[in-house]
Order: sequence, then structure tokens, then C-alpha cells
Amino acid sequence: MSKPFGLLLGRILLAVDVSPWLRPDAATSPDRAFCHVYRRGKGQAQMIPGWPYSFVAALEPGRTSWTAMLDAVRINPNDDLTTVTSTQVREVVDRLRLAGQHRPEDPTILIVFDAGYDITRLTYLLADLPVELVGRIRSDRVLALPASARPAARTGRPAKHGPEFALADAATHSEPAASTRTDTDRYGLAEATAWHRLHPILKHRGNWADHAGPLPTIEGTLLRLRVQYLPGDRNPKPVWLWCSDPDATAAEVDRYWRTFLRRFDIEHTFRFFKQTLGWTRPHLRDPHAADRWTWLVIAAHTQLRLARNLTHDLRRPWEKPATRPYRLTPARVRRGFRNLRPMTALPARAPKPSRPGPGRPPGSKNKQPAPHQPVGKNPHNLHQHS
Repeated sequence: MSKPFGLLLGRILLAVDVSPWLRPDAATSPDRAFCHVYRRGKGQAQMIPGWPYSFVAALEPGRTSWTAMLDAVRINPNDDLTTVTSTQVREVVDRLRLAGQHRPEDPTILIVFDAGYDITRLTYLLADLPVELVGRIRSDRVLALPASARPAARTGRPAKHGPEFALADAATHSEPAASTRTDTDRYGLAEATAWHRLHPILKHRGNWADHAGPLPTIEGTLLRLRVQYLPGDRNPKPVWLWCSDPDATAAEVDRYWRTFLRRFDIEHTFRFFKQTLGWTRPHLRDPHAADRWTWLVIAAHTQLRLARNLTHDLRRPWEKPATRPYRLTPARVRRGFRNLRPMTALPARAPKPSRPGPGRPPGSKNKQPAPHQPVGKNPHNLHQHS
């Protein structure tokens, strides 16, 4: 990854998300899990068997369809999404350090997550890394304000949690610590409000059932983002974000919600992988073969990204000319890549012609059918993204 890529205001910006390789008809393929897939229309979400993959990508500042895909891990049915994500992020950060992309004196790495991740538990698992986490949380969550100082004359155990802060109940909201108002071209007036040192009330159950000792208090900054309007005349609802910085300033609050909007650039990469590069097109049975094909697609996308300044804009008659040639979309770079290929060196020899094997004789039955594999069901991984 080149140094300017993935930098926002002097810091590296990463996005983490899950995209499924749907395999609903592959009854003989092992390690399939139910993937949460969104469809058009209200209430059209479905659970379809497939192979969910967790991706980590570096983002660029500004509106763009380019991302630098850094890692991809297939999530098995029995895996915990939070544990897999924390291990994956830790390995990516270690590789960035080893490659000299991040030094001890550099600003912390900013990582953004969408809804579906346990952002507070990820903060606890990655507390020893130079990272800041920003993620979306559900609008029905109930957090706790910091406990007030105990009077000197009172004895007994000090309070661990303050009053409850219900995101859906405005009566429980205290005075905000910071707020910003920004005029945007796409959303109109954007108003961000922040509350400091809010934390979830943890219990010895779920992912914290096996935690040894007292449960930690994971404090962070709660952000509420309101916009004036959305594209398509949709009703704008407040978006709640939680960041690992417990005392974010007004400038940092403005940077956090802008960073979260940049997370959606990875959705363009997923669509380009599936519709253009054919990531989910092969009908593979072995999930390990799917892993190898996934990395081949990532390598092809990396070649296109590195060659985007060398290709020319071969636009269709109905397409608008690119205002900045060095900001061509991935689809246009792929279109002009064929003119660049004859000028590059050929490290491999020409492929030898071959004929396909005879296969099973017509009319004969398969005497060794592949066994049918059940679809795994992990209650911790039911809410995965498309």
C-alpha cells in the first residue's frame, strides 16, 4: 500500500465489513452459514446459506469508488464474529507496522464499522493497539452515564454506573458535551451531538459469560447524527455512533461522522468484485478453493488500482467524460487495462493448449456422490452484512 493511500488528515483510515458468497444450492459444500442479505423493499431481508467473508480495506479521502483491500477471512459457522474481527484487525495493524506504514509517532489508526458489530467489545479486545474505533449502534440501545462522585461521608461500595441513557428516549438524555453543525451538498444541514464517557452495562452472559474477574467499564463517546434530508426524498432518521475516544472534542466529533460516511466506499468494492471481477461466479464446492479465488480477485483489483494512473478513459458514448483523469472509476480502469497489458513484461510463458478430459461416460451413474453438508447456525453471527 502506498503511503498516500488510506490517509485522512495524516492518519490511516480502515473499514471493516462482511460480504457473503451466497451458495444456497450447494448442498454438498461444507462450512456454509446463514448470511443476512438485504433485499429491496421494507422487510425483505433474508437468511441465505453461503460463505461470509470479513474484509479489511484502506479508504481514500473524498468521494471515490477505490479502496485498498488488505485482508479477507472466511467466517466459519462456529466462529464468533467479534473474535474473528479482532484477530483480523490485529494482524492487519501488525503488517502495517512491519511494512513501515505506521510508526510509533504517527497518529492512531481510525477504523470504522457498520451496524452488526459489538463495537464496545472490540474496543476492549484492541485496547493495546494504536487504533480508534467508530461504529454504528442500534437506536434501541441503553447505555449508562458515568457515575457521580461519592460524597466523602458516605460509606459502602461506590456506584459503578450512572443514570441510564436510552437512545430512543429523549427524556433520559443529559446535556451534550459537544455539538457541531455543518452544511453539506448531499444531506443539507448535518448536526452532530456528542456525550462523553457513556458505557454499556455488561452482564456475565453472552460473550462475557466466561470473563474472569469483574467486568470492565468500557467508556466512549456517543454521537447522534441528524441530517436535513436524504437522496431520494427519504425520511432521515438519527444515526447513532459510538467511538472509543471517551473525551472527543468538537473537531474530532465532526471528523468521526465524516469518517463513518466514507465507510460506504467499501460497498462499491463489493459490487465491483461480484458484478465485474466475478468473485462469486464460480460454482466451487471446496471452501478452501473459494479462499484462493478470493485472493486472486483481490490481486486483480490491486493491479487495477496500481494501474489507474496509466490507463486512458475509454468511455461509452452515453457516459460523461472524467473531470480528473487520475480519478477514473474501477470499471473504466478495467476497460482501459487491455491497452496497457501489451506494453508490460511477460514473466510467465505462453499457456500450452490442452483439451478437457473425457469425464464420466454418458449414461453412467455417479457411484461416489458427495455427502450433503448441513448449514451451520451460530446465533452470534446471524446479523451479517451483504
